[in-house]
Amino acid sequence: MAEPRGRGQSRGRSGASPGSIRIIGGSLRGSRLPVPDRPGLRPSSDRVRETLFNWLQHEIVGARVADLFAGTGCLALEALSRGAVSAVAIERDPGLAEQLRAQATRLGVAERLEVRCADATQVQPDALADIVFVDPPFQAGLWQGALQAAQRWLKPRGWVYLESPPDCPLQTGADWRLHREGRTRDVRFALYQLDSAAAQLAD
Repeated sequence: MAEPRGRGQSRGRSGASPGSIRIIGGSLRGSRLPVPDRPGLRPSSDRVRETLFNWLQHEIVGARVADLFAGTGCLALEALSRGAVSAVAIERDPGLAEQLRAQATRLGVAERLEVRCADATQVQPDALADIVFVDPPFQAGLWQGALQAAQRWLKPRGWVYLESPPDCPLQTGADWRLHREGRTRDVRFALYQLDSAAAQLAD
């Protein structure tokens, strides 16, 4: 979206929207999620999500997750499909947030997915998460607030997944321990585990 309100929470890349994406594993495998034709909306690709959830295969069942820049909600819904007990999706754009609620109802996971229409860098958690997904718009200057938000939402020794531009160094701090990472032409994706001290920095 051209305006900061929409671009601030959705996943974005230039070019046409793919129209829809699919959940690639778990109980909802094959379910399609619509991707509105809006500038700046970039859902995490099938390849990237498959790699991420392979990394998390021993962590996801029974986990509580938070998707801080939800967009289409593909990461939160993929997590629920693969056995996460609950998810919170934060999306600042009202239209995308409403669409995500509708998809959760259609897929039968509305009781497990809380959608908040809010600024992910400002909203406060009601409960901490085992896994936090962080994929802010690459050009919106949100990295410091996004990393602080991840720490605010995370349980001690929880997991943080980050997507960032492939050539963008991130200052994650000494307590962010890199577990795995990968790259495509458009994105660096990485999974970190935080020490308990890092998870409590925002307290």
